[in-house]
Amino acid sequence: MISIKDLNPHLLSAEYAVRGPIVIRAQELEKEGKKIIYCNIGNPQALKQKPLTYIRQILSLMEYPTLLDDPAASKIYPSDIIERAKKLHHQMPHGTGAYTQSAGMPFIKQAIAKYIESRDGIPANENNIILTDGASKGVSAVLTALLKKPSDGFMIPIPQYPLYSATIELYGGSQIGYYLDEANSWQLNEEILTKSLNDAKARGIDPVAIVVINPGNPTGAVLTLENIKMIISFAKKHKLAIMADEVYQDNVYAANGMFHSFAKVMHQLGENEISLFSFHSVSKGFMGECGHRGGYLEIRNVPADVMAEFIKLQSISLCSNTVGQLVTYLVVTPPQKGEASYDLYIKERDGILNELKAKAEILGKGLNAIEGMTIDIPQGAMYAFVKLELPHTADVTKMSPAEQLAYESKRDNDYCMALLEETGICVVPGSGFGQLPGTLHFRTTFLPPRDEMEALVEKMRVFHAGYVEKMK
Repeated sequence: MISIKDLNPHLLSAEYAVRGPIVIRAQELEKEGKKIIYCNIGNPQALKQKPLTYIRQILSLMEYPTLLDDPAASKIYPSDIIERAKKLHHQMPHGTGAYTQSAGMPFIKQAIAKYIESRDGIPANENNIILTDGASKGVSAVLTALLKKPSDGFMIPIPQYPLYSATIELYGGSQIGYYLDEANSWQLNEEILTKSLNDAKARGIDPVAIVVINPGNPTGAVLTLENIKMIISFAKKHKLAIMADEVYQDNVYAANGMFHSFAKVMHQLGENEISLFSFHSVSKGFMGECGHRGGYLEIRNVPADVMAEFIKLQSISLCSNTVGQLVTYLVVTPPQKGEASYDLYIKERDGILNELKAKAEILGKGLNAIEGMTIDIPQGAMYAFVKLELPHTADVTKMSPAEQLAYESKRDNDYCMALLEETGICVVPGSGFGQLPGTLHFRTTFLPPRDEMEALVEKMRVFHAGYVEKMK
């Protein structure tokens, strides 16, 4: 029988805090009958966000095409939905249960290229687009392709979405953490980037690429145009590829905030020497179709033989799931003005985004009013990275860096576990994402319904005051 010592050591050392011990405990409490508010993961429809009617109507007709021959269909579905489903059946003659081309169905890749061209006003090549099972599979593909030896390093933001640290660890590569500038709305800082890079080189690590998450997870920050230009310049100077995680591009709430894709900014700068890997997903935005696992990877500034290797890599798992590809197509080709389903689509889209904006403000203002908690009101994405002030239970000045790290990790884990046990609120400790030494955080989503968000803030206020009092 295989034992734990027989497993891949990289698997054993990989950690993924978003579904770690606190979430496991939350599920146990839920089985015992306790109401749990899951704020640990960006899973909108699990927190009562309704799916877009447009997407689900098309899917129903594609999964069960017999409905198209039913005379009653015209009473249930808008005329443009029926016509679009008929067209899609011609484009997908083998249906949703068949494998597709390795990189994805050509008509969908063409639609994505047009979407990018419309979004950014720049040319896009359908042959450099690969359909993936969510953005995470695209990330894994790039890491697999670029990682040649254990000393190859990937610059990842701290705090970061632990997909990156876990996957790099799993594949046996090296992490180069760079701290985001919390005092400057979580933007990237060139001085910090340079120090991180130089420190890594001094340890024998060879930097390969830099990961940028915009809008930010877990920070909720939106990078400025000038910040993106700086990152591109930094990558060019140090011969780094750029991995641009842009899955929250539709989630921008700040009045003065705007999403700028790396592809667009690089094109405007006339930059064609830096390899760019951009990721998008149907799981986020206003779609929230996490379970359908759809997304795409767009690759720029690589030669044809390199692109061929990415296609080969994708072919090893045959293709991404067909329904996920279809949902990706629907995301990039929404109803147009004048079509029967347009008004409802716009109403649902705007309703979801307006609610997210309102809930971001409820969370931000509410938690900032709690003594010992501070956050930037999220400008985008679905998360807030909340800073905590807790009394010390030990003298950190006498600790080594490793001891201090373990001490702080225990403190924020204990806090989040106690919050769960007492209130049913499930959040993720900041140590699971990384944080500046000497600071404590937790990440929470603002996805629950508005009334639950207001109650959540009040529960956190009462809990935090009581927790701090017990520590004194």
